[in-house]
Amino acid sequence: MSRDKSILVQNEDDNQTDDSTRVIDTCKTTQQSPPESSTSPQFFKLAKKLGIDGALFAENKKALLEDRTLKRARLTELHKQKNIETIILKALPYCSNFEIGPNIDLDWFNRYIALSEEVSNPTMQDLWAKILAGELTKSGSFSYKALKIFRDMGIHDAKLLAKACSLAVKDPNHKNIRLITGAYQKPGLLNFLAKQRLQFCNLSQYGLNHADLLALSENHLIYIQESESSLINKGETLQFMYNGSSMRLTAIKADVSLQFYKFTPLGSELAQLIGDKGNDDFFEHLKNKLSYYFLINSDRN
Repeated sequence: MSRDKSILVQNEDDNQTDDSTRVIDTCKTTQQSPPESSTSPQFFKLAKKLGIDGALFAENKKALLEDRTLKRARLTELHKQKNIETIILKALPYCSNFEIGPNIDLDWFNRYIALSEEVSNPTMQDLWAKILAGELTKSGSFSYKALKIFRDMGIHDAKLLAKACSLAVKDPNHKNIRLITGAYQKPGLLNFLAKQRLQFCNLSQYGLNHADLLALSENHLIYIQESESSLINKGETLQFMYNGSSMRLTAIKADVSLQFYKFTPLGSELAQLIGDKGNDDFFEHLKNKLSYYFLINSDRN
């Protein structure tokens, strides 16, 4: 029995040794396979473009870490230079018909370069070019705080701002921008139970839902708390602009109030980047809802 047991133990040890050898051989085989052989061409191309492809090569093909670091730093600076030069070139047509003021704020310009030089998306570069042109033609158009907010915005955020601007009305001086969501009359004995006392404008029907409003608020572009105007007397007139067209509201009932989301000062600054491009269907919807309380005159067809 003792001899048989010794043989059994010996066999088990041999099996464990074989298993360990197989594991070691497998690891060696895995380590010997060059990483680039299993890397997708698209991923490898992106890593190479950014100068971070060093780890994807076999050990005998890798450049020194110091050399790879210098290469990445050089590529990064080249990309930044290319980006800012592209933006400058895009800004040129916006400045061609305007005289650039003599008192250029070099501190603002240096901060602008530091924030915009990493932007490579063509659409976002167009907007950065508009910022530069606007500041050069009228100093103080865009604050440094607005630049920092815009730097953190992606293309989706910029599209949301453009959508909000297409549905918004402005005061004649363009300082206050509002997304009108409805109108109501102060409740009284004669209208308390009236079904049409509250007129609601459905923004989500025209591409701006509550989640979009929250995203705009998170980027400090609008106030998420809905506001309302002071009570408007019968015969009182309000003047607005809707994407370049005048819009005059004359109250036909007493004690009426408008409800709206208001753009923040930063949102109003960045709204200057968005050209006038209204939504005709929404404008008709807005007029239809407000006509219960207002006589509406507009030069928009």
